Amino acid sequence: MDDFVRNKLTEWGLSEYIQTFKDEGIDEESFYCLDFQDIANLIPKVGRRAIFKKRLMLLKGEENTTYQESIDSPPQFQRENEEAAGSDQDLPSINVTKDKGKRKLDLQGESSKWPSPPSKRQHVGGLVSYTEEIMLSDVKSIMRVVQQRLPNQDSNINRFLRNKISDLDTDKRVLVGVFGKTGAGKSSLINAVIGEKNLLPSGSISACTSVMIKVEANMKSPKYEADIEFITKEEWKDELWSLLNFLGDNADQGNDQEEEEDYRDIDEKLSAVYGEEWRNKSPEDLMDNKYFKEIPEFVQSRRKILTCESAKELSAKCVKYTKNDSKDGDSDRKRWYWPLVKCVTVRVPKNRLLQHVTIVDLPGTGDRNKSRDEMWKSVVGSCSTVWIVTELNRAAAEKETWEILKSASSIMGNGGECQQIHFICTKSDHVEDSDDHSAAGVRALILKKNMKAKEEVNKEFKKLNKVKKHFSDDCFKVFTVSSKEFLKRKRLETDETEIPKLQEFLQDLNDCHSETLNYVSGAYGILSLIQGARSRNMAGSTTDVCKDLEEKISHELEKVRRPIEEAYMTLDKCLSEGVKNSESSCDKVLKSILQPRGVKGSAVHKTLKCVVENGGVHTPKKKKPINVNVKLASYLTDSIDEEFKKTFPNERKCGAFNGVINTFSLDTEELIQKYKDVELQLIFLKTEEEKIKNVLNKTIREYKKTVYKSLTTTIEENMQDCYQQAAGFRGKDSLKNMRDTIKQHVNSLKNSMFEQAKDTMLGQLRSLKVFILKALEETMQKSIELSLKTDDYSLPDFKVELAEVKKHYNYLKKSQEEETPQICFAQRGEAADAPTTN
Repeated sequence: MDDFVRNKLTEWGLSEYIQTFKDEGIDEESFYCLDFQDIANLIPKVGRRAIFKKRLMLLKGEENTTYQESIDSPPQFQRENEEAAGSDQDLPSINVTKDKGKRKLDLQGESSKWPSPPSKRQHVGGLVSYTEEIMLSDVKSIMRVVQQRLPNQDSNINRFLRNKISDLDTDKRVLVGVFGKTGAGKSSLINAVIGEKNLLPSGSISACTSVMIKVEANMKSPKYEADIEFITKEEWKDELWSLLNFLGDNADQGNDQEEEEDYRDIDEKLSAVYGEEWRNKSPEDLMDNKYFKEIPEFVQSRRKILTCESAKELSAKCVKYTKNDSKDGDSDRKRWYWPLVKCVTVRVPKNRLLQHVTIVDLPGTGDRNKSRDEMWKSVVGSCSTVWIVTELNRAAAEKETWEILKSASSIMGNGGECQQIHFICTKSDHVEDSDDHSAAGVRALILKKNMKAKEEVNKEFKKLNKVKKHFSDDCFKVFTVSSKEFLKRKRLETDETEIPKLQEFLQDLNDCHSETLNYVSGAYGILSLIQGARSRNMAGSTTDVCKDLEEKISHELEKVRRPIEEAYMTLDKCLSEGVKNSESSCDKVLKSILQPRGVKGSAVHKTLKCVVENGGVHTPKKKKPINVNVKLASYLTDSIDEEFKKTFPNERKCGAFNGVINTFSLDTEELIQKYKDVELQLIFLKTEEEKIKNVLNKTIREYKKTVYKSLTTTIEENMQDCYQQAAGFRGKDSLKNMRDTIKQHVNSLKNSMFEQAKDTMLGQLRSLKVFILKALEETMQKSIELSLKTDDYSLPDFKVELAEVKKHYNYLKKSQEEETPQICFAQRGEAADAPTTN
């Protein structure tokens, strides 16, 4: 026990419990973590316990209301800023929930393009989200007690209740992906937005982030943590074999610029891990454990955890696992391990902007390593928002940045769940020499230049027809930001740096997160079911209400079935056209891959060799990725893109199949008015209906990625034998033999391969329809059986717990109805992972 706990207990008139708290080892950190059950164990008397709970909630609430003040000017951030700026200027506020009356209008009329200001509920700072945190903790504690008190009998209702309580404890984080070329200012942007100046190192111009870095909140500890996940030893051995083979196969041939970059990339990667010792050694030699003494976790297939007191300390420790910066003059570092790392998750203590949000710093394109490449695609496809970061001066003309957007658009769009693309132009404070050197003149010039950049970027986006098949103009927003000015405020006001807009966006994502409501709603339903099962007053109504419900289920299922079948027929028609176009365009597609214009034979040979050795895919260091499977499937995907987006919109206010899942309703509110004596049972049905609709919406969002990808996957499966055969050619005429093998294989399969891809996708859509209808029907039928056709008087009485949870549920529902900004539609139902639906 420390003085803090002793003083608080004395201050609250609860000093008789000091010894109990001391015996249980309660210090300041664990004091704040006490939940409902812990408090009950420490303070058995109800009256004294109630006083403690109230005082603790008030203490936490008071600290939370000062949270904004603490992050406006956190001590370590303030010191770092003073050192960097060499001045006594205060840090700008990063309060993202400012008072309505003080909120400034967006610059240059941009307010019309930005979501309306936060609702009344959000203007109380972090207090409301914190109140919900307390509610969630309270209800979780209640449900733990409920689970402990349930009888051990092996009855249907007991098994059901235990499973339901276990299913409650679920959560899913919202992902924001950040792309950008080296030197664009990604790290500085992320640091500024989350209020951690030294978290992600910006490095030198030559350095680049080589692995995926996830940044999220550490709500359980005051420490900064890094969780480092390595690729497996087998994956590294395969990669070594591939890299060394590439060097050996091309050692005697001339190199163009692209090959030189590939050689340099391989050299950097191997030299980072082995120094100069990799040369003239086999993959087997390089797998010796002596090379991995510093990282036994890699050898043992475990994660490496780094824990530090400050962001700066953690950043220094992480750099060898994240940055390709081994030639930056740091002679103390003998080994750099970023080539062996799959992903690094950095956790920032008590950062509320990241409480339910993970920011992912992404390498620009996929990776040669299959494991990292699969993770890259998975994360990009799971991002609800993507930030594309580039320097403002070349924003509209920066070819590499736009290529990132174009190459990833199908993975984010129809193949993913991205709803918004934020194109972020950094270093907006930079100006060329101006005739007017006054502060007002420089500021006016910056704002004028920023407005022009926004106009040019928006014009460029409108030209991207393929990207716009996945994203409408409404999904695209442009920001002009300055991390430097956000810290120093020499030329611009804080709001004019537009960093606060991005903070507000993250806060909105957190505020709309549905974990609390989903959990409390489920708990409310479970407790209603228990109390209903104990009731002896419902026998006369069950027959009538069950009849009404059966008729309603049948009617509502038909309402769901029709739009799904209409969408199926439309996509069938589109795919038939796509098959014809694919068959007639095979030769043209193959020519663009096998005989690219303006590329000499030796370069084609090297590239094609890489393609066939890697299953039809090649990711050069700086040029466009090459994917033969995607190219061959392109006429199929083009044929369905627009209809697929309508059928499975990422903007979730609509929902799949024109929102039919959300319209499914048993009208339980109306039935409650008609059958008052089974109100508790109908409340349970209502919460089960809400839950299955959330689960189905989430399941559809995940499954539609598989459906869309199936076209390319089918082509890829059909092409594997061909790639393996082509990869075996060596020596004279190997380029001709590879080309001929691929041509002959595609021509022999084109009359069946594309038709097979179409049939596979349609088969998956049929399976999805069956799954949706079955899940709705069986879930509601089982719920009716348990609530209206089952009684169990042996269940404990949870009347008090039900009243407490009902109070929380009503508060949350009312809050939800008061604030329904568009972004909230994006997050509804995210908290619950889809269970297996029987």
